[in-house]
Amino acid sequence: MNFFEIVNAHISSLTKSEQALFDYVVKNMDQVKNQSIREVAAETFVSTATFLRFVKKIGFTGFSEFTTVIKYTVLNNQTATKPMPFTVQQRDYREEYLKNITESVRVISPTKINEIVNHLATHPNVYLFAKGISKYATEYIYYLYSMAGFSVTYPKDYEFRQVTMKQVQKDDLVFIISYDGQNSEFLEMMHSFEASHQRPFIVSITEADNNTIQNLSDVNLYVFTDQVTVNQTEISSQISTIALLELVLYQYIEDYGKRDFNFIKQ
Repeated sequence: MNFFEIVNAHISSLTKSEQALFDYVVKNMDQVKNQSIREVAAETFVSTATFLRFVKKIGFTGFSEFTTVIKYTVLNNQTATKPMPFTVQQRDYREEYLKNITESVRVISPTKINEIVNHLATHPNVYLFAKGISKYATEYIYYLYSMAGFSVTYPKDYEFRQVTMKQVQKDDLVFIISYDGQNSEFLEMMHSFEASHQRPFIVSITEADNNTIQNLSDVNLYVFTDQVTVNQTEISSQISTIALLELVLYQYIEDYGKRDFNFIKQ
């Protein structure tokens, strides 16, 4: 009994306001599972009747079943993320790895994809900001979007990022990749955009938990991944991040490829 398996068939039918409720639930599961419908409705600034309609729309018979399934999902996730012994069943880890990728793609709404794609269609300058292990995934994204014909800037070190952020203009497209969503350098950069009155369109990619960077973004895409550290060095999978940004680009090609370049789908 998994929350994401139940809601999967209904995500594409959600309105923008319902998608906001869905995002809140996903990012606050540990809190929601112990709350009453009145408490959750108050947190999301909707009536209890509105929230109940949302619960039924995503596949549940009522609020009780909704919270029960969330409890099981949270419990299973906590069990799966307990420190693993040195020896682990290959099948178990493989299934968790695939589940993270599947859930990351499954929960992204068509509305979010279309919002990013429509902004790409204006041919903005595209900026990529990432640190740590995410830099290596971003290198591939830089290549992918550049080959699709976009003007892409990817500053890889602190000094280059400091210079680049001053070049960002209103209506440019900025991708910020920060798993915990709390990176102080990126938060300072986002605040500087606001202060300069040259705020670009910001898309962040973070974990599902509620965080500051996603709250300051125009669109937030969240990923699921297990944090893995070897010899005090993080080697967590970046496949979910790559999958989401590939998905956005492929949707752009599907929608605007014939207009922008000779696109043949085989």
